[in-house]
Amino acid sequence: MNTMILLALLLLLLHVWFFPLVFSMKHTSWLLGARDEPVDFSLPALRAKRAAANYLESLPAFLALVLLAKIDGVDLGDIPLYWLALRVVYVGFYLAGTPVIRSLVWMGSLICLVLMALAFV
Repeated sequence: MNTMILLALLLLLLHVWFFPLVFSMKHTSWLLGARDEPVDFSLPALRAKRAAANYLESLPAFLALVLLAKIDGVDLGDIPLYWLALRVVYVGFYLAGTPVIRSLVWMGSLICLVLMALAFV
């Protein structure tokens, strides 16, 4: 369970810092600075930022469920691993601009969160 939490946080770091930096190298000083002025990002950089925003919406639920399971001794099986794998696949599809499959992968990750929550019932 600890490994899943650490991997989810690593993916957060990739989403928030690494992917935007990779896709906007010409804006490195802006990314590393106070970000006071608006800049025009490339399409891949904008996709990376939107994927990060989406990840930030689901990460708190994942962390809460995993931590509750750890505290209460609830066995979630491999569902947290599936959630994390789906989120990695999701960011790949998002960065590639693949709309429909990306949404199906997102639904799969949402189902994982629901199954994790149902483990407490």
